[in-house]
Amino acid sequence: MDGCIVMNATSMIARPLGRTGLLVSPIGFGAFKIGRNEGTKYEIGYALPTEDEAARLLQEVLDLGVTLVDTAPAYGVSEERIGAALSARRASYVLSTKVGESFVDGVSTVDFSADAVLASVERSLTRLRTSRLDLVFLHSNGVDEEALARGEATCMLRQLRDAGRIGHLGFSGKTLEGHRRAMAEGFDVLMVEYHPLDRSQRPVLEEAAARGVGVLVKKSLASGRVPPSEAIPFSLTAPAVASCVIGSLRRDHLAACVAIAAASGGHNDVARG
Repeated sequence: MDGCIVMNATSMIARPLGRTGLLVSPIGFGAFKIGRNEGTKYEIGYALPTEDEAARLLQEVLDLGVTLVDTAPAYGVSEERIGAALSARRASYVLSTKVGESFVDGVSTVDFSADAVLASVERSLTRLRTSRLDLVFLHSNGVDEEALARGEATCMLRQLRDAGRIGHLGFSGKTLEGHRRAMAEGFDVLMVEYHPLDRSQRPVLEEAAARGVGVLVKKSLASGRVPPSEAIPFSLTAPAVASCVIGSLRRDHLAACVAIAAASGGHNDVARG
């Protein structure tokens, strides 16, 4: 997926994801809700969509001009549903998944060993029906430095990258120290929480811009506490940010977010450094 992605009539301007060579839409799709509704942190519960409903939504996501789809083994059946619905359109979007955390039979487990990372990537490739993952994040559950300190996960991800199984390495963490360590260790992309109610990662964004590290923003709407009209321009004008990853089960909500991103233009500090 390196190189140019042609956007559709939504008029969002594709953005470079740091030094990766990838271009992504300013709004990405977070695929948590299509695969899991147990053990969530959302204040309001929701019914899991049927397979047909999930497939229809995923097609609509791409039709809106969204060219980044983000998932994880911890998102229940999300990976399987993406693979089933979008394998025929694989060339039209950047595919992101994660390693380190899984969710089976209602229980989350964390394992940053080399064997677990290898097994996770192989399962994801099968579930997503692809021969290569564009971006794989080390998925920290909050123990950022512990996840990185062992070194096994990072080493295995590099081996898989060198073998052509994955494209680029990412780190999805929670702490300033963890994100800074990930950058120092050569990770290409960070996924950080950043919105008007939590600006604590601002120094990381500035350092990422200086280093050429790409940034994806998670929880940019603060789990529904900040309206998209405020949250999306706030994140997209921050240094190094390429895309806001937003999860939704409604096409109209996603379309509104896409329109806000398109209206906010393509200017931030993403290319500086």
